[in-house]
Amino acid sequence: MYKPDNWVIIKLKGNDPHYRVLAGWSGGYLNGNSWRLNSGITHHEFDGDYWYFKGSTNSCYKCYVDSYGLRMNTAPVWAKLQELHGDKVEMLEDQEWNTKGWDWVLKEIPQGTKKKKP
Repeated sequence: MYKPDNWVIIKLKGNDPHYRVLAGWSGGYLNGNSWRLNSGITHHEFDGDYWYFKGSTNSCYKCYVDSYGLRMNTAPVWAKLQELHGDKVEMLEDQEWNTKGWDWVLKEIPQGTKKKKP
């Protein structure tokens, strides 16, 4: 399970529209900042403090609700996504993702992939 220090929801438009978690971790003295972009949200749960996002490759991200936003570890990645994909990528505003039903962020699981329980 991945537990990022900060995270945002990215909407990918185009032939395969879906949403992904862009997650970042702040580095320390011995290791630098890092980031990950999940494979596409297929399942979600909320326990009052954390969102749990399952990806289409069965990865799980445990995201603290108040840690939503870009930081130095993810801002360059977001800038590169915009450079490469232009208006085909969109970052959801803070709390915008929380005001709607979550079914709109779910990515269909590819055929042949077993769906695991969260």
